[in-house]
Amino acid sequence: MFLRKGLAICASLLLMAAGAKAEAMSHDHEGAPAAAAQAQKARTSDPHADPHGDAAAPGQSHLYTPVAFTLRSGIADGRMVYIGVGGAIDGKVNPQLNVHEGETVQINLVNGEGAEHDVVVDQYAARSDRVVAKGASSVFSFVADKAGEFAYYCSVPGHRAAGMEGRLVVAAGPRSKETSDAADITRDPSEVPPPIGTRQPQVVRVDLETVELKGRLDNGASYTYWTFNGKVPGPMLRVRVGDTVETHLKNASESVMVHSVDFHAATGPGGGAAFTQTEPGKETVVTFKALAPGLYVYHCATPSVAHHITSGMYGLILVEPEGGLPQVDREFYVMQSELYTAKPFGSIGEQELDYDKLISEKAEYFLFNGAVGALTATHPLRARPGETVRIYFGVGGPNYTSTFHVIGEIFDRVYQGASLTSPPITNVQGATVGPGTATVLEFKVDRPGRYILVDHALSRAERGLAGFLIVDGPKDDELMHAGPARK
Repeated sequence: MFLRKGLAICASLLLMAAGAKAEAMSHDHEGAPAAAAQAQKARTSDPHADPHGDAAAPGQSHLYTPVAFTLRSGIADGRMVYIGVGGAIDGKVNPQLNVHEGETVQINLVNGEGAEHDVVVDQYAARSDRVVAKGASSVFSFVADKAGEFAYYCSVPGHRAAGMEGRLVVAAGPRSKETSDAADITRDPSEVPPPIGTRQPQVVRVDLETVELKGRLDNGASYTYWTFNGKVPGPMLRVRVGDTVETHLKNASESVMVHSVDFHAATGPGGGAAFTQTEPGKETVVTFKALAPGLYVYHCATPSVAHHITSGMYGLILVEPEGGLPQVDREFYVMQSELYTAKPFGSIGEQELDYDKLISEKAEYFLFNGAVGALTATHPLRARPGETVRIYFGVGGPNYTSTFHVIGEIFDRVYQGASLTSPPITNVQGATVGPGTATVLEFKVDRPGRYILVDHALSRAERGLAGFLIVDGPKDDELMHAGPARK
């Protein structure tokens, strides 16, 4: 994303928090943005969204993120013009920008030749900063809350008359949703095994199947994922300290690759990977003793290990301490990863891995639970006011560190490094988690609303990394309300 003063993503997130209505849209809209200048597309609609970001009534989703267009100033046929960058508007002069009513629009202006320029949309009282130096950029956003055809133009004297004017067309009503034959590979974060409690150690059998399948990466985009049990991340596993974990790893006969599993919770060669290099159609078994409480990553450890992990082969295993964990009202399972596709972020169609990008750590996508929109449109987290929430959070990676943050919440307790036998730190704004590691986060939800899950390396939100915690219930405006303090 072309950013000015690093504020573009902040503007996008503030718009999301405003709770304006929106409707799911696909990546093949007229003006899909360029590789370096694309925002995550809108997902679902809420015609009754609360302008203060409070939770919608039951059945209302009010989840969205902006749709972005990139315009570069330039000269064409002797005139000053805007030139579209990326997607269907790529290379077009003063391209028509097509959106739907209720969608959030983000326009990225890039100075292409060194003269002073801006972009103005009068009907929405929206405008960019002026950019002067060649390569300078500015970003602005607005909600397209009225249908019609509107001009966008440069307000520098003489520039509009010289040719810098295009049309923004806002179609009435929501955009139709796109269908796909690709499977939903996203793991529902509520799929957490029940607490172990106070039982004695025992033998616990774990069955994992490595499955390669075409999955939905984003609206209009798919990827061949390598998975444990057909979802990303793999299933969350739960045992107690002292248990003997007997893992049966079956590689589906339709697989192309050899796969394996490495448990960070295990003590032994390769965390079990040395015993579980499994050919398609075969099954291997490894058994290990869970010696230490904690929350641990497991992943495929077949070379190239980074390739297997980025394609979806990671998960978490919780080893409870003796006596279990304190009771909470809701538990969630969230993992972050990144994906290195040959085509840029937002491209349509089937995507393939780019190994050079992988080893150079140049990710195209940043993801919660496997896909863009996994924790927004597909599986948002849900709770009610007064409930206590525990998030088991891990980073599959394979390369990037996360600073996990829930916008509008403070973590009451964070178990650093997922150490369950050390006292948690308290009142924490964000938790830093490296690739292949995990943490446990707890907080009480005090007020209804929609809370946004992010990595506070916030540019990643514009590459797919966002989630929602929806808290339904009556408002408590003593904690937060629009306007001045009440007497």
